[in-house]
Amino acid sequence: MKPSIIYIPAMVLISILSVQCNQSQSGQNKTSEDTASMANNNYGGFSSQVEWGKHLVAMGGCGDCHTPKKMTAQGPVPDSSMFLAGHPSQIPPPQINRKEIESKGLVLTNDLSVWIGPWGISYTANLTPDTTGIGNWSEEQFIRAIREGKWMGLEGSRQLLPPMSFVAENMNAAASDDELKAIFAYLRSIKPVHNLTPAPVSPILAVTH
Repeated sequence: MKPSIIYIPAMVLISILSVQCNQSQSGQNKTSEDTASMANNNYGGFSSQVEWGKHLVAMGGCGDCHTPKKMTAQGPVPDSSMFLAGHPSQIPPPQINRKEIESKGLVLTNDLSVWIGPWGISYTANLTPDTTGIGNWSEEQFIRAIREGKWMGLEGSRQLLPPMSFVAENMNAAASDDELKAIFAYLRSIKPVHNLTPAPVSPILAVTH
């Protein structure tokens, strides 16, 4: 987040108070309300960048794939201990006929954290601020990951795999830089979970030379 976003409202308030210190209490209250309104407009109407990012993550359904599910008598429910932590590292790949699936369509596990299709096997990533997640990412990397569909937001890295490649494409078309920065700020604020998700697996039908 640019420093001007943090400091401009405060400096405006200080300037107003310094030249209008003799105004009535009602005038001071009005100034405070205007300043709060200005700050909210900078964060999509929310009180902070993190709160705005939390709203965007919920609206985007990020937890549908990045938070593993637990099976209960009522069906699958999100595992709160693994919030946005991606595919659990200790769970092995599903035992399936990959050749048949890759040639006919796609399949995903019941916790929505493993996707198998013509691209091979992809695992949902850890989005928490742990070192196994995005803890070492910069804001620039996060934005590049969405804007360019690059793994870890690194120049020259591979493209993201489905389903995240589709998500990133939609986000790139719809989200502003400020919205992406808010999402990143929120992800950096949640509980870090140490969970090194598996690397993707190349398609079994890939042509080798």
